[in-house]
Amino acid sequence: MAATRLITMHQNKGKSVAKSLSDRTDYAKNGEKTENGQFINSYACQAESVDEEFMLSKREYERLTGRHPRGNIIAYQIRQSFKPGEITPEEANQVGYETAMRFTKGNHAFIVATHTDKAHIHNHIIFNSTSLDCTHKFRDFFFVGLALQRLSDIICLEHGLSVIEKKKPSERVKRRTTYPEKKSFRDDIRDAIDQILKEGSAKDFDELLFKLEDAGYEIKRGKHISLNGKDQKRFIRLRSLGEGYTEDDLKKILAGEMEHAFYDNEKAEKQPKTYQRKKEDHEFDILIDIQKKLAQGKGKYYVRFAKNFNTKQVAKAVLYLKQHDIRSYDDLEKNVKTATERFTKISASIKNKEKRLAEIQVLKTHIINYVKTKDVYADYRKCGYSKRFLEEHRQEILLHKAAKNAFDELGVKKLPKVKELNAEYAEVLAEKKKLYGEYRQAKKDMQEIQRAKYDIDQFLKDDEEQNKERVRKHNITR
Repeated sequence: MAATRLITMHQNKGKSVAKSLSDRTDYAKNGEKTENGQFINSYACQAESVDEEFMLSKREYERLTGRHPRGNIIAYQIRQSFKPGEITPEEANQVGYETAMRFTKGNHAFIVATHTDKAHIHNHIIFNSTSLDCTHKFRDFFFVGLALQRLSDIICLEHGLSVIEKKKPSERVKRRTTYPEKKSFRDDIRDAIDQILKEGSAKDFDELLFKLEDAGYEIKRGKHISLNGKDQKRFIRLRSLGEGYTEDDLKKILAGEMEHAFYDNEKAEKQPKTYQRKKEDHEFDILIDIQKKLAQGKGKYYVRFAKNFNTKQVAKAVLYLKQHDIRSYDDLEKNVKTATERFTKISASIKNKEKRLAEIQVLKTHIINYVKTKDVYADYRKCGYSKRFLEEHRQEILLHKAAKNAFDELGVKKLPKVKELNAEYAEVLAEKKKLYGEYRQAKKDMQEIQRAKYDIDQFLKDDEEQNKERVRKHNITR
């Protein structure tokens, strides 16, 4: 198993190129790290004078090409680290030599120094940025690190070594140290309010304040209610605790006019705290299934809120029906069917327009290709469909045949002019944009009347169940 990394080596600030090269190569050849130079290998240069040979090649490059590089890149280093205990220094040096040879394709001089001073054996491979013929430089490219890692994995497999398994970012070990979230005084106040609301011991806002005083908070009443708890230096206003904890919001929650979402300290930083109010996006909304919500663990405050909410929605649904002159349930079903059919019809029209636009685009492309390759295909027929002619003009002939096949599939007998197709495309596109306005309105109308029917169905269903319950109780008491 080897982890690799390609490092660009730059000229050190305040030092010459020769001095920078000497410092880098001397570190790689350090006798204490390579067991007195036992694990140093080289290609197209001598390890003892590698920095001088690199400098000579750079001067020769400037003489032959007349170019003076503007950058300060002097060489490249491949750092290759192996799993502890899996490989010997001799084999590691051989793996590093093969990696450098294949990566540079033998076009750049390099040295391979295997260091054994750490628990993990690792290679320092330094190759010259100038090629051996001194006519060009090594060109870095996108995803070079990925290409180098794959090459190293292949060579490791050839030597019977393991490779690094690929892992998704979510499965990788996070190196960043995580610290526990610091709890603020506002968090403590929110927790205290949440605890009182969960217990259901407060019936109104004044009783909630008394409960907070019992919990050790000093209450300052006035224009804005403020609280001061243990170790707090200043009073904190309720309105600064955020939505769901202001004075008005707490009064609505206790009155059952609003649902409370309990505060989560762990998710507060990642996701803003939310609470649910009655929706204002539509004229009215679907009714809440109270029994289902109770099964999910909702409390009595939610039941009070849901009953008020459902009553308002039913009233709005009835008002909607009156405004649209819908006097019976049969009329309601007919209107739902009409709205749905209108929406479906407009949707189908838009899809047909989009299909025609795509056909015009394809047809234009094939007409242009057909005209461009017409003469070449005529010559191809004249020469008796010669294989040699086919090889020389394969692309033009294939485009011509593809165009003819497309004309047959589209049922085109006479080729239209590109100008005519452009005019038709503009016309169809304008019609499609016009239909989108009708589409949005039709969708809105369909959703509104479907929502009204759903609310009425739920209301009638609840009323029928209540009547059955009354009859059952009456029969029991008889």
